[in-house]
Amino acid sequence: QVQLVESGGGLVQAGGSLRLSCAASGSIASINNMAWYRQAPGKQRDLVASITRGGSTNYADSVKGRVTISRDNAKNTVSLQMNSLKPEDTAAYYCNADILPRGSFSPRAYWGQGTQVTVSS
Repeated sequence: QVQLVESGGGLVQAGGSLRLSCAASGSIASINNMAWYRQAPGKQRDLVASITRGGSTNYADSVKGRVTISRDNAKNTVSLQMNSLKPEDTAAYYCNADILPRGSFSPRAYWGQGTQVTVSS
């Protein structure tokens, strides 16, 4: 079974920093794109940042300059360093990855269980 497990969420004051981590485990042949999404109460789930296997990154306009996504292909992990946090960054953050399980012919999207980030003003 393939699974994604996130860690690193919590409560932080505005202007502070948090680092989220996500580890993929199980019978994995390869991982393509990895990404972080977030969902605030009553709102849709939106892309925060994504990174290809080769390291190309993409960021939502709302977090550009404050957030850095990185990955370790050898460890099957992806991280999200968030600085200068704002109250509007408060949301549940979800790890996402396109994973080809061993023995499968096509990759599929996997999601973590989510980790809560709360930024107080």
